[in-house]
Amino acid sequence: MTQNDGTWVAVGPAGAVGSIHRAPDGFRVELYGHREGGGGVYPSLQSAKGAVHAALGPLATRPEFHAH
Repeated sequence: MTQNDGTWVAVGPAGAVGSIHRAPDGFRVELYGHREGGGGVYPSLQSAKGAVHAALGPLATRPEFHAH
């Protein structure tokens, strides 16, 4: 594992909206500003990115994902 393959930050027009963290059982999504059900674990990085985008709402621009 390299230094930047464990965490990705999702950045939209208004700033950081969430993050994805590599976990033993997949990829854990954390959505900023969501208190209930604001995340989950997904089997692939692509599905986790899709979940972050979907959580932003139907007309939201897809965020950029930056590895950290």
